[in-house]
Amino acid sequence: MKYGKVIEKLEITGISSDGKSIGRHENRVIFVQQGAPGDIVDIRIVGKKKKFFEGEIINYHQRSEDRTEPFCEHFGLCGGCKWQHITYEAQLKHKQEHVAHNLQKISKTELPPLKPILGSAKTTYYRNKLEFTFSNQRWLTREEIDCSDELSRNGLGFHIPRRFDKILDLNHCWLQKDPSNAIRDAVKAFSEENDLPFFDLRDQHGLVRNLIIRTSSTGDLMVIVQFFQNDEYKIEALMKHINDQFPEITSLQYIINPKQNETFYDQEVITYSGAPYIYEEMEGLKFRIGPKSFYQTNSEQAYELYKITREFAGLSGEEVVYDLYTGTGTIANFVAKAAKKVIGVESVEEAIVDAKINSEINGISNTTFLAGDMKDMFTDEFVSEHGQPDVIITDPPRAGMHPKVVEMLNKIAAEKIVYVSCNPATQARDLELLSEKYQVEKIQPVDMFPQTHHVENVMLLRLKE
Repeated sequence: MKYGKVIEKLEITGISSDGKSIGRHENRVIFVQQGAPGDIVDIRIVGKKKKFFEGEIINYHQRSEDRTEPFCEHFGLCGGCKWQHITYEAQLKHKQEHVAHNLQKISKTELPPLKPILGSAKTTYYRNKLEFTFSNQRWLTREEIDCSDELSRNGLGFHIPRRFDKILDLNHCWLQKDPSNAIRDAVKAFSEENDLPFFDLRDQHGLVRNLIIRTSSTGDLMVIVQFFQNDEYKIEALMKHINDQFPEITSLQYIINPKQNETFYDQEVITYSGAPYIYEEMEGLKFRIGPKSFYQTNSEQAYELYKITREFAGLSGEEVVYDLYTGTGTIANFVAKAAKKVIGVESVEEAIVDAKINSEINGISNTTFLAGDMKDMFTDEFVSEHGQPDVIITDPPRAGMHPKVVEMLNKIAAEKIVYVSCNPATQARDLELLSEKYQVEKIQPVDMFPQTHHVENVMLLRLKE
């Protein structure tokens, strides 16, 4: 099939694990953006890969019953919230199916029935953290390109998919509660009015580079502005404006980052006003969050996720618990009161500092946190020093666990493993290796990110008799 070829009356029959709808023509898979199972559409071929084609919808013959009207004006251009066009009930159904499909196809092990996926109470304004990027060459719509009027090329928003150098300028984002939109708009307006150069992502020059807004369930509010150059006068002007306009900000910070990427874990973060951190709260526990701290971005649903994790662990107060990939120790501290002791391991040293602080401010004395590469830390000597675990909780990144870690889990043979995953495919891969010693007892999918294809999954594995 050639680029531009039109295929008529293609039936959309499914949705892939990365969120694209699927149709088939002449035994070839075609991925179609913004399609829904049950659609019958005409499409135009816009991409070709080795094993599949990509198409765009140009006409509808029949619309799926799962369809709904997208609520965001930026839908279709923005890289986020790609499932707005299907109902939330349909989203949950597809996520449940994706978890089941991955576990059955990849793990090749006997599974119990999945528990019904736990949906999110909020399907909009559920994120507690957003990052916006400045650009002096924002994405222009066809209407803007055709317009004869002179337009500002400055933008503050999200990356256009597959275009690192193009930013979609946002009018309103439905992901984070107020005053997120107001802060973003005020920062952009002041920067334009006062000739603060917006960053050029391709040629690497400019001043204002990145804006991070973090909210919390306690009402705390953190704003971080990232600058490319150290222009003290202009930085002071913008920071003072933000501070004056939004007195509710409890932590206002900035970073001078002259690197070629926006990551700032190796950069100094300067506190302009307020505290250098904010607090989250969960079941009476307080968690201190600094500018470099990780915390689940859906606070309310994170509480549900951790309750399931604790329930699966089934602690009586006498257990030794290992919490692998502990991050800032949120799960470790959350389950500590029900355990004899908890040992958390994490590769990021700053996260371990936060984990220890979180234990201290909550008066938790039965936790130990250690920093180091998991595959190197998790050894026979580690077990000899910290004790044979009764329960192991593991919450690895999307890549899953290193084979050496899985090998060690089989060797230790703890009675129970609670595996929390943000990627059911790598979880299934690890499960195939763990099935040498373990059987799956419970499976609970959890939706942390409505309007997207992403899904979390919690599994309880019990040592085979």
